Amino acid sequence: MATSTPSKEGPGSPGPAERDTGAVPMTHRQIMEALSGLLLGMFVSILSSTVVSNALPRIIADLGGGQSAYTWVVTATLLTMTASTPLWGKLADLFSKKLLVQLALVIFVLASAGAGLAQDAGTLIAFRAVQGLGAGGLAALSQIIIAAMIPPRERGRYSGYLGATFAVGTVGGPLLGGVITDTSWLGWRWCFYVGVPFAVLALFVLQRTLHLPVIRRQDVKVDWLGAFFITAAVSLLLIWVTLAGNNYDWLSWQTYTMVGVSVVLGFAFVVTETRAAEPIVPLRLFRNRTITLTALASLFVGIAMFGATVFLSQYFQLARGESPTMSGVLTIPMIAGLFLSTTVSGQIITRTGRWKVWLVAGGILLTAGLGLLGTMRHDTPYWQLAVHMALLGIGVGMMMQNLVLATQNQVALSDLGAASSVLAFFRSLGGAVGVSVLGAVLAHRITDYVNEGMAGLGGSSSGEATGGNGSAIPDLATLPGPVRAVVESAYGHGVADIYLYAAPIALIALVLVALVKEVPLRTQLDTPQDPAEGTTGNSTANARV
Repeated sequence: MATSTPSKEGPGSPGPAERDTGAVPMTHRQIMEALSGLLLGMFVSILSSTVVSNALPRIIADLGGGQSAYTWVVTATLLTMTASTPLWGKLADLFSKKLLVQLALVIFVLASAGAGLAQDAGTLIAFRAVQGLGAGGLAALSQIIIAAMIPPRERGRYSGYLGATFAVGTVGGPLLGGVITDTSWLGWRWCFYVGVPFAVLALFVLQRTLHLPVIRRQDVKVDWLGAFFITAAVSLLLIWVTLAGNNYDWLSWQTYTMVGVSVVLGFAFVVTETRAAEPIVPLRLFRNRTITLTALASLFVGIAMFGATVFLSQYFQLARGESPTMSGVLTIPMIAGLFLSTTVSGQIITRTGRWKVWLVAGGILLTAGLGLLGTMRHDTPYWQLAVHMALLGIGVGMMMQNLVLATQNQVALSDLGAASSVLAFFRSLGGAVGVSVLGAVLAHRITDYVNEGMAGLGGSSSGEATGGNGSAIPDLATLPGPVRAVVESAYGHGVADIYLYAAPIALIALVLVALVKEVPLRTQLDTPQDPAEGTTGNSTANARV
């Protein structure tokens, strides 16, 4: 039998048994001190991700990449983030959460700095893949640590701080990235370096303020075989999605081979998890209806959210001719909507304990926002775009955080890391699939629209609009007026098509959350007994043996 030795990571901290059961809850001051370092770490992660978003068209053009490279710069991060998230979550149930979040932060920032040294698109994509390893840890561990400190009923009180951090990083990142890119004596490479000072500060603050109990266990077994199978299955599936339709036909021997091997690897993962002593994803979690439905909903929210919003910077820069800086400014309505909905819904949920209505309302607004954005063109009045982006942001804000809340409310602390990482896994998997599939669709749609427009001008192909390479990201400043008008129209129409494809996916997420049964939010950190909907813990969940 494995034994455990509790230890404290800071003076005056409640013992693990006390804190885990909620007998001695943390005070507001203790929570705020612990949150300060964690929020700073989250800010670094968000900033390092968003600071390059509006610079990507310029970066890919300078490195000689095309639309596929643009897509893979995003997909590579989401791919490794998706594959590593379950492992980070399981490690959080076995080792020090504080040490793990610091490790994830170091990996993320070092990879970001390495990306700044890239001399070609392939090197940039490789560093972005390493960056995703750290991002997976930060995404999973942030939610896990917060849930380990704050009971579900009280968590909404602090969601405003999370929303503010997300909003500042999401709005400030593109703005800062745009300014850096537009400043000749800096250049886009500083978009990757700018997060390093913040990361050093975050590590220092985390060391000083985050004090969590550590349960030191003997005979700890990490399910490395399961980690390999899930990583291989997801990676091969996403590589197939990205290359299909471009390098080979959707119905081809390459498709049959890659999909078949992915299915076999997925089956091997399931078999491994049923036999592992410490599975990365405890399959018993899916006996709980709420966890199953919220996980699937997170998958479709990820497809709709990442798959649609990641191409906004291309729309504003290539369809409307805006600078990288203005591209960040113009997306503020979406981020403002996300911030307000996260904050307001969290506060009301804390007072009332009712959360399902926010999920359903978020699903409706997300679907409506995507559908309305699907009607835009390169010359659509901005006020209409602003309203549609605000609806999209409000919907995402209502769904993203509350899906996590609904899941964490169902599990004991012993399964908190695994359950939280399951949702993060499905959301990032959906994002990776969405970016890959919709990016491939976008490349084809833009090529078709450019060819149609060039035919009207008497041109032969899209190559004349992209410097001889029909798949390259064009530089609008170098194009003749009539050709530029064709390219802007093509990107405006092509990106709009992406939103039309994403809207039905969001509708599926709405149906799934409508089927979730609302369970009252508990007021303690741990579950006094297994939730009524299914057994998510085990008989020794609260016994430190």
